[in-house]
Amino acid sequence: MILGDTCTRSCRFCNVKTGKPTEYDNDEPRRTAEAVLNMKLKHVVITSVNRDELKDGGSTLWAETIRAVKNLNPKTTVEILTPDFKGKWDDLKRVLDAKPDVYSHNLETTRRLTKKIRVQASYERSLSVLKMAADHGAYTKTGIMVGFGETYDEVVETMTDALNVGVQIFTIGQYLQPTKNHCPVIQYVHPDEFKKYKEVGESLGLKHVESGPFVRSSYNAGIYS
Repeated sequence: MILGDTCTRSCRFCNVKTGKPTEYDNDEPRRTAEAVLNMKLKHVVITSVNRDELKDGGSTLWAETIRAVKNLNPKTTVEILTPDFKGKWDDLKRVLDAKPDVYSHNLETTRRLTKKIRVQASYERSLSVLKMAADHGAYTKTGIMVGFGETYDEVVETMTDALNVGVQIFTIGQYLQPTKNHCPVIQYVHPDEFKKYKEVGESLGLKHVESGPFVRSSYNAGIYS
């Protein structure tokens, strides 16, 4: 995770510290690239907190990090999981122009539950970000958690929405409440239902659906890139 440990948003599922960030390390791209080299990674997933207070949303450091990792590790594939950059095309393009191998931005939940779960985000804005990435030629990925009280039909709708904006990989995992102050778990989804989601999603046309109780957005990352 780059760009510090403090997020400017307060999503009700996430246990990352929320507040006013102070850290901005211009040397982070080099250090990240060296960490990938030292760990001899074949595939790396890079993510970050939201940095809404920055004029560029942190996109400049994002782009520099991708380039540094690729330059030092030319055989390593790079997957990125980014914020929405408030839907600003210039910031997103800056990141995409660094040519990550996989571009990921998570919807996290269904349309109906977005405002409850992702208080400062927008379902439509996230879809637009994914569409911009796909239209730019990126190999695009998104994911959601289940257990917030969504219906089966809403999950299928979300997969369909993602497919319609060019998403190729979709992940579905069980939400687990990190602290008592976060959203409660409404239901634990049976493994058979996860299996059905995978079958339905791939029948819709998604290239790959990774669906199971323990699946997270980086689950099996690299296998389908």
